Amino acid sequence: MATTKVGIREFRAGLADYIASDTPVVVTRHGQTVGFFIPAKSDLSAEVAALRTAAARLDELLEAEHVDADEIVEDFKAARRKTAR
Repeated sequence: MATTKVGIREFRAGLADYIASDTPVVVTRHGQTVGFFIPAKSDLSAEVAALRTAAARLDELLEAEHVDADEIVEDFKAARRKTAR
């Protein structure tokens, strides 16, 4: 696997790009290797599916209890205003 070799300042400045990349990075300081960065790609599809399942279940629970989500939001806002005083 190919790696990219960069100085620590360049690494810090381009961190977002290195995170988005698939290529491991060798980080150097004054020409000496000080570390390795290996970006981890995560499959977000499983997390998105779990969130959709949880949202659907929450909707079912709210409907079964005849609770309106807007009422919950208003109750929450009222409670926050009360504690802010």
